[in-house]
Amino acid sequence: MPISEATYERIALEDPEANWELVCGRLRRKPEMTQEHNDVITLLGHYLQQQLPLGQYTVRTNMSRTRLRLGNYYVPDVSVIPESQRRGQAGTKGLETYDEPLPLVVEVWSPSTGEYDVTEKLAGYRERGDAEIWLVHPYERTITAWRRRPDGSYQESRFAEGEVQVEALPGVTIRVASLFR
Repeated sequence: MPISEATYERIALEDPEANWELVCGRLRRKPEMTQEHNDVITLLGHYLQQQLPLGQYTVRTNMSRTRLRLGNYYVPDVSVIPESQRRGQAGTKGLETYDEPLPLVVEVWSPSTGEYDVTEKLAGYRERGDAEIWLVHPYERTITAWRRRPDGSYQESRFAEGEVQVEALPGVTIRVASLFR
């Protein structure tokens, strides 16, 4: 039986370590990840926050939630939150959840979640209208980026070397090799 968004929020707040997601009315717990997966999340979050102006953006790693129109809630591996959206969360006792599109959301491929991330979550981020969506593959050592165009479509690019400009965050670049040990 599907659960309500209110029940989801209560469960997620009572059990924050589980990183609960809500998909089609059903709870989904994010599984534990590999060391390679966790390394990429940590490094990418660090590199992004170093380049972003303090007070204008916050980088979240495996903490915040994105909400889709259909009541699905995803926990991105990495997300960049503009301060204007973050301020709307201040002082609330609920989950840190963002309804509006974000400049960058990232999923890092893992053996346990790879298919789900590609078939469900990346499509959900496009549906939300997030400006830039990345899938980082720690074993292939690649970044695939989907960048929203003015007509609402997305252009896909794949990077295996060099620097990747985050188009949604001018002046922010990530060197592909720096994410992989």
